[in-house]
Amino acid sequence: MDTSAGRASLEGLPKVSATPDDEVLLELFAQGDQRAAALLTERLGPRAFGVAMRVLGNRAEAEDVTQEAMMRLWRIAPEWRRGEAKISTWLYRVVMNLCIDLKRRQRGGYLDLDAVPDPPDPAQSAPEAMQDGARHDALQEALMQLPERQRQAVILRHLEELANPEIAGIMDISVEAVESLTARGKRALAALLAGRREELGYHDG
Repeated sequence: MDTSAGRASLEGLPKVSATPDDEVLLELFAQGDQRAAALLTERLGPRAFGVAMRVLGNRAEAEDVTQEAMMRLWRIAPEWRRGEAKISTWLYRVVMNLCIDLKRRQRGGYLDLDAVPDPPDPAQSAPEAMQDGARHDALQEALMQLPERQRQAVILRHLEELANPEIAGIMDISVEAVESLTARGKRALAALLAGRREELGYHDG
């Protein structure tokens, strides 16, 4: 790859959405392009943090895990071999493993998960925003009550919207095991949240 040409084209890009794919950015970083690292961090960092936050339920710990995961990505950049795996899949797996390690050290009606809303719209009224905040908090509280592997599978499948084969690779289990974990996790969440439908603003219609 012509590094100088790669840098020139990257510098002229106005938006992250127009940048090269993850592997190109990682290759550019390995060749010394710090802007490529900034763009890749902007693209992957929030996703890694979101997963860590859901798994751990603690912002400071999630920030530490995300920082460590990104540092590991930078360290392996020179050895990255194109086409072997998706960088996002690799990063999710590192985040999950770091979360598991942290947890180990620390220990020595029906509500469809798909119905859980997106983050509040800035244009929403204050009562609507408060209700969506309550829903978010209720979901996080319920997630933290799931067995660890169910929680991981549910987060990756229903919140990160990854495909089962990709989740299987991240969690190092079979696709059938992913399907079982997500099904059981979703049923458990429904049971945990069922008694709060009215409080959270879900109404049968």
